Amino acid sequence: MASVRLAALAGAALIIGAQAAGAADMPPIITKAPPPPVAEFGGWYLRGDIGFSNEDVGKITFVAVDGTVPTQQNLTKGFDSAGIFDLGVGYQFNSWLRADVTGQFRGKAHFQGMNSVGSNAESDFASKSEWVVLANVYADLGTWWCVTPFIGAGVGFDDIIISNFQDDTEPVLSHNVSTGASTWNFAWAIHAGLAYHVNPNLAVELAYHYLDLGNANSGPMFAGYGPLGTPEGSNQFHHITSHDLTLGVRWLFSPMPPPEPFYPLVRKG
Repeated sequence: MASVRLAALAGAALIIGAQAAGAADMPPIITKAPPPPVAEFGGWYLRGDIGFSNEDVGKITFVAVDGTVPTQQNLTKGFDSAGIFDLGVGYQFNSWLRADVTGQFRGKAHFQGMNSVGSNAESDFASKSEWVVLANVYADLGTWWCVTPFIGAGVGFDDIIISNFQDDTEPVLSHNVSTGASTWNFAWAIHAGLAYHVNPNLAVELAYHYLDLGNANSGPMFAGYGPLGTPEGSNQFHHITSHDLTLGVRWLFSPMPPPEPFYPLVRKG
């Protein structure tokens, strides 16, 4: 009986040893490390920009006091470039979405045009400036070598100020001036540009903006050199637009979080 027990124990030991050897030959179990917690991010920033405008106007018409519009053909019309200065405050929601509100002053741009009115030639001169407030939203399209392309759009309002408007007509040799006027409009813009990240807090932007400013008014026009007598009417600027180029900086109070690290597979066994 003792020999039978010894034989049974030896057989069991052989079976256990074979199973352990087989388990050792099996490949280790591979599992993924748990994902890192998602980093919450939100940061305020300040911005400032300088640049220049390149403005255009659809057409100019003279509207008489009684509402009639004399036949008039715009032969030439255009604004000189002028300086742009703006400040704003914004919020960076995450690595690709941000929004801001900007207040912009657009310096005086000289206007000059020539019209054909019947058999007469009329020369127009004026100055124009604007205040513009916009609420903007931007999409950052990824970052390569510290450079981030972006696109955006904005809506708001503007105040167009026309001053020193005067026209001279030949061969009639008439001279008319206006008192000037301020016109409020709905405004909208489209933005595109590149941002260079100097450090996690500071970005420098080079941007293009298309801005639709609306209409403007010269104010009452008077014959002669001052507001004497009864006004004859006013000149209307229709559909003023601008193609702007700006250089600006953004200062982010809380730096953007670093990219999420790569977690390799973890082997168990």
